[in-house]
Amino acid sequence: MADFPSEFSSKAAKYVKKLDAITKKRIGEKIDKLEENPFPQEVERVEDFKGEKVFRVRVGDQRILYIVRYNPNKLIVVDADKRSRVYD
Repeated sequence: MADFPSEFSSKAAKYVKKLDAITKKRIGEKIDKLEENPFPQEVERVEDFKGEKVFRVRVGDQRILYIVRYNPNKLIVVDADKRSRVYD
């Protein structure tokens, strides 16, 4: 069982649902790893993101933005999109 079960925002879920099967699988695998360790070596903090501590990881040319909550432990995927659009 994951230490930090994930939850998707409606925006992130809608985007991931539209992706091709290979990209969707790669994003799913990355999120599974984040559930076990929400702060891998390649994680970066996103500055100035709506007052929350938001982190990002890369999956090819896609970015996953997420928040880590501790009470209860939860990984919230705020957004997922191509690099050029994810920070808007």
